[in-house]
Amino acid sequence: MADKRIVIAGGAGFLGSHLCDLFLSRGFRVTSVDSFVTGSPRNIEHLRDHARFESIGADIVEPVAVDGDVDYVLNFASPASPPDFARIPLEILRVGAWGTYHLLELARDKGAVFMQASTSEVYGDPNVSPQPETYWGNVNPVGPRSVYDEAKRFGEAMTMAYHRTHGLQTRILRIFNTYGPRMRPDDGRAIPNFIAQALRGDDITVYGDGSQTRSFCYVDDEAEGIYRLLMSDVTDPVNIGNPTESTILELAAAIIELTGSRSRIVHRELPQDDPKQRCPDIARARTLLGWEPKTALREGIAATVKYFRSL
Repeated sequence: MADKRIVIAGGAGFLGSHLCDLFLSRGFRVTSVDSFVTGSPRNIEHLRDHARFESIGADIVEPVAVDGDVDYVLNFASPASPPDFARIPLEILRVGAWGTYHLLELARDKGAVFMQASTSEVYGDPNVSPQPETYWGNVNPVGPRSVYDEAKRFGEAMTMAYHRTHGLQTRILRIFNTYGPRMRPDDGRAIPNFIAQALRGDDITVYGDGSQTRSFCYVDDEAEGIYRLLMSDVTDPVNIGNPTESTILELAAAIIELTGSRSRIVHRELPQDDPKQRCPDIARARTLLGWEPKTALREGIAATVKYFRSL
């Protein structure tokens, strides 16, 4: 892969920056494109002098200009945290629509493979568990989460339209609750929220009674699954996530223990349309990619806590 070039939109984000690391470690030339709305220069600072890395500050809601040959285009450029859904809803819709379009056009122009980073949010508040890729979901199209849900569903539809209409090589990835170092302390998702609160000694805020479940996948495992999907010839969507479920209460208790915090757990009203259960069916990833996660939740949380302590 020494002469292969990959463009990663959202490359300064939490997951995008880990992908920059992974692809550089495997010999790719990596170009990060990021507007830094939610991504951070800090996440890619260690790559600044790398001979095969470059960073372009740009917003993909405008056409993306990248000189030279490109072999792969990855679309990871979208805010993905619940607080962002209320804070910048129109920006999320624009990047999901215009941003995806511009990256698809870039891939088409360069003859590159295109990957759309989608999400378990396309399943909404599921009536089926675990969720296979064939499940069409239970999504509220006008609720407060819809700006993200529908942007991602639209992105999948546009990706498949380019594949069918233009013969573009495409991949669709559905991400389930990835976590790890480089998450924002104010991200708003459960793991960074709980760790930040525990390290400060604040109350741990659990929404609802805490019986709702999530399936948390450590970022190194997620990145490996993404790599294998990109290198495959699988066009249909693939879930990349950890099928081991944990309740939110179990997660909060584990974080209190691993941080040595004296924080108490307090309960707040459950937000509208908050899913009661999220768990990926990863049979397709196991069969087609030979992938499954390896990192236990407590091990991944410990590494994430170490990062948060360093901030």
